[in-house]
Amino acid sequence: MLRAEGLRHSFGRVRALDDVSFTVPPSQTLAVFGPNGAGKTTLLKVLAGLIQPQRGQAEVAGGRRAIGWIGHQPQLYAQLTVRENLKFWASLYDVPVPGDLVARLGLEEHIDRPVRALSRGLVQRVAIARALVHDPTVLLLDEPFTGLDRLAAEALSRLLAQHAAAGRATVLVTHNVEEGTGLATDVAFMRAGRFVHLAPRAGRDAGQVAEQYRHAIA
Repeated sequence: MLRAEGLRHSFGRVRALDDVSFTVPPSQTLAVFGPNGAGKTTLLKVLAGLIQPQRGQAEVAGGRRAIGWIGHQPQLYAQLTVRENLKFWASLYDVPVPGDLVARLGLEEHIDRPVRALSRGLVQRVAIARALVHDPTVLLLDEPFTGLDRLAAEALSRLLAQHAAAGRATVLVTHNVEEGTGLATDVAFMRAGRFVHLAPRAGRDAGQVAEQYRHAIA
């Protein structure tokens, strides 16, 4: 469903991606952990088609229309209401806004408020709804839990579990090893543009993954 092969990309003398290769089959979630500057965001942007790699290739079944993306920017219009934003993004894919999406993210009472009037956590919830509005087959998530309270984080975890159960693929970049490990089928540790570890999570809890991560990037 998603395949990266030999990805390389540099910004000047800084190599952000250095021969990164992996696949994420249907129903699988790859959690990528790494320190700041490891290349995680660049990797997601290459997978999303926002950056063209200098070497290698990335393929997503269904092309870019099959991707749901959550980056550091919410990609919302601040002057528009939540409803108007979701309708706009749904119209780009020629689909209606899913009837239960707003409710599942606890946005019902905020649906007619402009985005500029929302808290950071609520804006992040709307960004999540925006990424899911067209029922993507591949999700690319860059720190999606940022700014979410406990209830919203739990709602997002449920949505991601449902996404995987429906046979969809996810690449999740997060600093939160506990949340990332809980959702992952596979984990990768990234340092200086390279995967220094890539393996199934099976049999390892968050504490074990965190300990292995500390050793891998030391």
